[in-house]
Amino acid sequence: MSRVSFIQGGIAKDERGEIRFINEFDMSLAKRFYIIKNKEVGIIRGWRAHKIEQRWFYALSGRFDFGLVKIDNWDSPDVNLPLERVSLNASDLKVLHIPSGYGTAFCAKEENSELIVFADYPITHASCDDHTWPSDYFKNLQM
Repeated sequence: MSRVSFIQGGIAKDERGEIRFINEFDMSLAKRFYIIKNKEVGIIRGWRAHKIEQRWFYALSGRFDFGLVKIDNWDSPDVNLPLERVSLNASDLKVLHIPSGYGTAFCAKEENSELIVFADYPITHASCDDHTWPSDYFKNLQM
C-alpha cells in the first residue's frame, strides 16, 4: 500500500541567480497540472479525495498546512479517522506525494502562497473520481 511521502529537491546558486529543482520527481505519470492561490490566508480547501487518482503538490511560494486522511469507506467514511498533518513550505524544496485512496484538506499560512498540483489522469476523468466532504467533516482537523 502506498503512503504519503515527500520527494526532496535542492537549489543551485551562483552569480546569475538560483535554480530550484526536484530531480527525483518522475513526472512521467503526470497528465496535467493546475495552480492554486487562495483568496485569503486560512481558507480551508477540502475535503477532497481520489480513489484512483494520485496527486503531487509543490509550494511555489509561501507555506501550506495539510490534513491527510486514508479513506476507509467511500460511501460514508468514519468522521474520527486519524489524520496526518504536514506542512509544505516553498523554502523546503519538497514535493508532497498523495497516493490514491487519500483525502486532503489544506490552507495557505502566508500571504501570496501558491501551490502547483500535478495529477496523473486527464481532466476528462476528474468527474469519475472526485469525492468531497465539508471542511469540518473529519473531526480531528486543526489548522
